[in-house]
Amino acid sequence: MTDGQIKDLRQEAEHMFYHGYDNYMKYAFPEDELKPISCRPLTRDRQNPGHIELNDPLGNYSVTLIDSLSTLAILVSASPVSGGSNKALRYFQEGVIALVDQYGDGTSGDSGKGRRARGFDVDSKVQVFETVIRGVGGLLSAHLFAIGELPIRGYDPRKDFVSDSIQQEKVASIQWSQGFIYNGQLLRLATDLAKRLLPAFHSTTGLPYPRVNLREGVPFYVNSPFNQNAETGQCQVNQNPTAELTETCSAGAGSLVLEFTTLSRLTGDPRFEQLAKRAFWAVWDRKSSIDLVGSGIDAESGLWTSGYTGIGAGIDSFYEYAAKASIFLSSSPLPNQKGPVPEHGTPTSFNLNLVSEEHQTAEAFAQVWDETHAAIYRHLYRGDTYIHPHYVQADLYTGASRAFWQDSLSVFYPGLLAMMGHLEEATSTHLLATALWTRYSALPERWSTSSGNIESGLGWWGGRPEFIESTYHLYRATRDPWYLHVGEMVLRDIKRRCWTKCGWSGLQDVRSGDRNDRMESFFLGETTKYLFLLFDLDHPLNNLDAPFVFSTEGHPLIIPRHIGNQSISSQLRKSRKPRSRLIRPEEPTCPLPPAPLPFSISSTAAREDVFHAANLARLHLMPTPNSLESPLVEYSSDHPSISISDVRSPSNYTYFPWTLPTELIPHNATSSKISIRHTFDITFPATPNMIVGPGFLQRVASGILINSMGGVRLGMIQDVPSEASESTHINDYRVHAVNNILLGKDERIFIAKDTASNVVNPLDPNFTRIRDQAMLDLVVDTAPPESDTDHTPIISTDQPNATIMDAQCSTTDSPSSILDPSLSNNADLPSNMRQAFNSLLQQVASLITVPASAPPPPSQQTPTPRSYIAAVMPVGAGVAPLPDVDDALGPDIHGQPQGGPLLWRSIYIADENCDTTSPTKLPPTVPRNHEILVLKRGHCSFDEKLRNIPTFSPSSSPHSLKLVIVVSFEDDGPEGMLIRPLLEVPQTTASGLPRHWPVPMVMVGGGEETWGVLKRAVGVGVKRRYSVQAQGVPISNLVIL
Repeated sequence: MTDGQIKDLRQEAEHMFYHGYDNYMKYAFPEDELKPISCRPLTRDRQNPGHIELNDPLGNYSVTLIDSLSTLAILVSASPVSGGSNKALRYFQEGVIALVDQYGDGTSGDSGKGRRARGFDVDSKVQVFETVIRGVGGLLSAHLFAIGELPIRGYDPRKDFVSDSIQQEKVASIQWSQGFIYNGQLLRLATDLAKRLLPAFHSTTGLPYPRVNLREGVPFYVNSPFNQNAETGQCQVNQNPTAELTETCSAGAGSLVLEFTTLSRLTGDPRFEQLAKRAFWAVWDRKSSIDLVGSGIDAESGLWTSGYTGIGAGIDSFYEYAAKASIFLSSSPLPNQKGPVPEHGTPTSFNLNLVSEEHQTAEAFAQVWDETHAAIYRHLYRGDTYIHPHYVQADLYTGASRAFWQDSLSVFYPGLLAMMGHLEEATSTHLLATALWTRYSALPERWSTSSGNIESGLGWWGGRPEFIESTYHLYRATRDPWYLHVGEMVLRDIKRRCWTKCGWSGLQDVRSGDRNDRMESFFLGETTKYLFLLFDLDHPLNNLDAPFVFSTEGHPLIIPRHIGNQSISSQLRKSRKPRSRLIRPEEPTCPLPPAPLPFSISSTAAREDVFHAANLARLHLMPTPNSLESPLVEYSSDHPSISISDVRSPSNYTYFPWTLPTELIPHNATSSKISIRHTFDITFPATPNMIVGPGFLQRVASGILINSMGGVRLGMIQDVPSEASESTHINDYRVHAVNNILLGKDERIFIAKDTASNVVNPLDPNFTRIRDQAMLDLVVDTAPPESDTDHTPIISTDQPNATIMDAQCSTTDSPSSILDPSLSNNADLPSNMRQAFNSLLQQVASLITVPASAPPPPSQQTPTPRSYIAAVMPVGAGVAPLPDVDDALGPDIHGQPQGGPLLWRSIYIADENCDTTSPTKLPPTVPRNHEILVLKRGHCSFDEKLRNIPTFSPSSSPHSLKLVIVVSFEDDGPEGMLIRPLLEVPQTTASGLPRHWPVPMVMVGGGEETWGVLKRAVGVGVKRRYSVQAQGVPISNLVIL
């Protein structure tokens, strides 16, 4: 795209904004929004207070003007008109003056009273989230532009310092046109509006109530702690306690940090920042055990109202603010916690429980982003084996797929990924959104990847900015001209389909082109802004080397230099917590954009999966329209910005966007083969000896327990390596459904050995049980602490990388686990594949049914502490087979030990056993009278440790040596996995003679913790590991108990 073409597109985006803004000021101001078809203002629906889609964002405070001010400030930096004044600067200043005229200057004197209200003292019940991002954020961003903290080309405010009534500090006094002096009016108005939202933060959970009346507060939330005070409460007598909905969402509660932190830093009032951060962490603290957050959450109980999750509506900006807060706070010191505190008992007073210093840093928010992105990639992301990468909706607790649609809000995510350095994931998922826009000339509110059609009739597009926002960020990250042509397509389609004489309408149905009579404030505040910045390559914001961010409403925000000019101290940097086990160990860095292929211009246009995205969007099946009428035709005669490109229809769906010139397509471009994900089902018919009924499946903490195989149908799917589990073998299969019950990627299927005995046998090629030749589990009974106070106490099992679990840690209130817990912590599957299960569910899902055969909970009051330790077997010429003994039993369905005393009861604890001449050498009686010998790893080879064991005859005593356990104090591999010991030569005695009875050996990890458990051991057994193969390949998540 030539410089001249880019300049023309920039001017068209600018004209698009002015067409909407001029008509809003002419027909709608000072009301909230414009009806572009009927040329009238759009106001709150006071006849229907339950019309929250309209009443939540429209607070009767001129929201479109406030939303537009930052866009005007950005347009000021456009190329000035020669010989004329800067139109955008004049509009910006006049807009501020008009706002002050309506709502006052934010002071307590006469000038604080505007034509419409004193500040925002209006009787409007609004949504807290919408008011913060549109109202407070818009005012703050405009203030930062006005005082020069955000760059405006050619604007150099002359500052004369005067006293400010809010923080008693010096602020700028700037002379504007028409004799107006700007001295912080927007900041004071933002403070006034934010204070009116504070009553919503009076909750017991830290989550703000979803709505507040700007004048009255929260009298409709009768359970608010503020309303429990008989003197200061706002509730009416005999008020219905269930009259108001208390459900908020993760995005609404957790996406206030940027705006409220900016306000606190500018005013010195810590309440806003602390309350916003407290709300953010209140959401995060309620995440599921697999690091997913839900959508709806109750502000009073703190419970999730839905078990579904995704990346779109209700959740989107929580992820966004976790990432952007890590940028926004990166060069800022911790806030000053001292500030003005209103009189106790007022709606805006709080006894602040300050967020910990650790949770206020950029590093803390960065870690949340890392963990959420890893969880999304693990559970919601479907890669190119599903035709083309995209995201699904999933179960909050298990990660199992629940729905297969994407909404228009979720298209923000590729832009966020590009900002945070995940460029390949961003590029591939943005391709699908581009194909969808090409198909519909807009993005429907919800579209199904499974059916290829609009989901549930949700086919409108209200002018949302998310797609063009992601396009902007991807272009800034790659400089690939392909994204400029995507922006051109969006610009053309909006002008062709949404233009009206009085502004820009939304589309009620993207298929028919029916329009709705509303121009939402974000169309001017975000959509036109990102379009303009996409085509203004040299805009000051695009080259600003400072930690500024765009809010979720598209308002640029930054902590001013005089406040945030210090870096976080080294002490705070040292306090950063270790990364989650889901995160890759290397420090993240921003990758370079992909280089274009030789003799090509665009690396995106040359991708081999371009047609994959088109295929998933069913773009190749769309008929080419013969003609397309546009309302622009009647308008284009006297408006030179309208061209034939704006009224023509797309004519070729083979490549996309439809504006892409053929010269960007490589002449020999090819598409890679679309992957097919192999699946098959295994069905077990009922037999006379099998129980068939509703009790044969049972939901447990980490998956599903199958109590009877009769009538069971297992759906298998082929797993491939992923970013979160790189060790998965490419040929592995996974049970992804049991009788149409979908499973998460980390869930497993458990079948008792007796249950499976009738259907699992070596002669069945479809379903074969095999023993793991590399790993087993030691079962260890330990003496109660009170009976042996001289020994090391039993280790705690709440550490994330613990290799030992105590059976007493499980409760009997619910079936928390039904397998040996060592498998729950990075347990190795068969040696030909390694898959670390990153986390287990902390909450037990509701039971599908109660099995008739489920044993009752154990009756003993204090069971013998039993631990399960993962052990690895050696390799090499000196390996001896394990004794042929029965396996010890794992815990039962209630997590309690089962079975009697363990087989081996005599245990000897030694050191390294490396020196036969020292006083610590093993006495000759040890291998004759002790069944278990425990040694420390190190100081000599494994061969030498075994060679230094005195000779013995197994037949001389029934209690002679059966097993040597070597404890490793080293971290051998990733995630605590052990490397198999090498026994290089056949076992010999200390004199060098071949040992007639080689000694079996295993090695365990855990260091001092494991050593302490074994020192307290009173019994040891072994539990071999088994897996199942289907059609000759392993099933990674099926466990035979």
